[in-house]
Amino acid sequence: MNTKKFAPLAATAVAAVIALAGCGSSGGSGSSATSMPGMDHGNSSSSPSTPAANAAAHNSADVMFAQMMIPHHTQAVDMSEMILKKQDIPAEVTALATRIKDAQGPEIEKMTGWLQSWGESTQMPTGHTMDGMMGAEDMTKLEAAQGVEAAKLFLTQMIAHHEGAVTMAKTETTDGKDPAAVQLSKDIVSAQEAEIKEMQTLLASL
Repeated sequence: MNTKKFAPLAATAVAAVIALAGCGSSGGSGSSATSMPGMDHGNSSSSPSTPAANAAAHNSADVMFAQMMIPHHTQAVDMSEMILKKQDIPAEVTALATRIKDAQGPEIEKMTGWLQSWGESTQMPTGHTMDGMMGAEDMTKLEAAQGVEAAKLFLTQMIAHHEGAVTMAKTETTDGKDPAAVQLSKDIVSAQEAEIKEMQTLLASL
């Protein structure tokens, strides 16, 4: 009689163990864990990986590209605004200056946003030099020049400025990692090489 009484109990215990084992295996798949806050280890591991993934999406070349191109673009915008304020500037030159300003202004904002999202400084590190940048004396000369002479000086300076930007952009194209930054570098090379040719033609005609 005792054997008959214990048989159902044993069967019940086995069933309970199987049921518990089933819960354990389903927890591994994440189905039961979703109903228990704080226990979803599978999903929680993906949450902190999001910032890590963003950090891994760029490298030091991307950072340097943005940090250096921002002040480089800023000077190009300043030079363009300077020429646009002058009188008797050929229409082709003012049109070019307007295009440069309209293109590079938004790019400055874009690169600033990248650096902020990467947790990097928006300031260029000290001790670095940029190809094509005008010195204070160059900017003073452009400020003082008038008419056709101002247009010639602007074109001469901007050709050198663009050539420097193209050099920096090509470095990013080769060494960069962030897809958006690399694409911008390619866009800069394409646009500014075309503008260099345009400015050389304009300069020869003045």
